[in-house]
Amino acid sequence: MGQRHPSVMIEMKQKGQKIRMLTAYDVLMARLLDQIGVDMILVGDSLGNMFAGYDNTIPVTMDHMVYHTQAVCRGVSRALVVADMPFMSYHVSVEEAKRNAGRLIQEGGAHAVKMEWVSGAEAAIEAVIGIGIPVMGHVGLTPQSVYQLGGYKVQGRTESAAEGLIAQAKLLEKAGCFAMLLELVPADVAQNVTSQLSIPTIGIGAGAGCDGQVLVTQDVLGMTDAKLPRFVKPYATLHAEMTKVLGQYLSDVSSGVFPGEAESF
Repeated sequence: MGQRHPSVMIEMKQKGQKIRMLTAYDVLMARLLDQIGVDMILVGDSLGNMFAGYDNTIPVTMDHMVYHTQAVCRGVSRALVVADMPFMSYHVSVEEAKRNAGRLIQEGGAHAVKMEWVSGAEAAIEAVIGIGIPVMGHVGLTPQSVYQLGGYKVQGRTESAAEGLIAQAKLLEKAGCFAMLLELVPADVAQNVTSQLSIPTIGIGAGAGCDGQVLVTQDVLGMTDAKLPRFVKPYATLHAEMTKVLGQYLSDVSSGVFPGEAESF
């Protein structure tokens, strides 16, 4: 039960223990991740891509996030559940930020929310933390700003860009974030950020110098036939296995092998 508090993640950084984080969008996957001992589960707005089939995360709404967070939390008894604040949920006003973050905690059951860096985001983050909601910051590639960034590109390559990224991370730490997600950032820059923050960093495509790592679970399992990002290490090829198994079911139905008389009632 102690894993649920964000302070445990800070203690893990202090002890040099790596933080293990994966994504979930449904109760089945959440229960499995909780049982194997994952430290944090991210209900990511990546559900727009992985679950709903959108090209990016922009179409994901608060109602989507609340629904999937509810499903995930029903399967979790130990891990810390972090839910994404989707596009436009905290960009308009501080009051909206507090209201929407509150929905993910009160209705969704999440233990914390994640908020991407945008100009002025620290005010919204301070306000959300001010009403008692833990916040994980997110810098580097921020998918909700994909159009502004010109696509899914590595961030912080130049010296000035790296300095800007470090400044963003420090601002969000000062605002009160308990952790920082670093996405698609050069390994040396991510390691520099990690060394300068007292809160843990969670990397995705940001090298081994972060305090922890997160990946989309379906990518780790090889459940898609789509091209994976270069930083992903698939530990299985379940897409091929599922295709084989389900194909066998179709064949058995066609031939009459399934259900067969033994299975009839």
